[in-house]
Amino acid sequence: MKRLETALPGVCLIQPEVLLDARGFFLESYHQAKLAALGITDHFVQDNHSRSTRCRVVEGEVLDVAVDIRLGSPHFGMWISAVLSAKNHSQIYVPTGFAHGFLVLSESAQFLYKCSDFYDPANEHGIVWNDPDINIAWGIADPMLSEKDQNFMRLAEIPRQFLPQYQ
Repeated sequence: MKRLETALPGVCLIQPEVLLDARGFFLESYHQAKLAALGITDHFVQDNHSRSTRCRVVEGEVLDVAVDIRLGSPHFGMWISAVLSAKNHSQIYVPTGFAHGFLVLSESAQFLYKCSDFYDPANEHGIVWNDPDINIAWGIADPMLSEKDQNFMRLAEIPRQFLPQYQ
């Protein structure tokens, strides 16, 4: 595995070693010791698998985005994006303190991701996809959104007590 840094300190791409032969491919999508050697020591407690909707894509292609939402961070409100696909096998690590979102670029996509905390709908918050202050280059004017995602606020409207502190 290789760690590739991004413009947002802490957010990185993970490039696993992919072994190819006539039968297909093999890769280790998760290896605790190898990730720890790369500086990723989170204790992951849950795997999620979403269809057509992080962070490894096993079918299709997505534009994956991370936004720094840590109050006091010199990178507050800045974002990075990366294309993750079944073909490139890239993964992204988004640490605590960053918002995470994605856009499916292919007809459909299957997405696998690990979480460092259990899912709790009461603590689920988000930022509206087209927040003009963040200005993410999604490349689409009218994406298909869930009702929940349609009702998210701009980052500037989120009460500051709900945002993490930069340390």
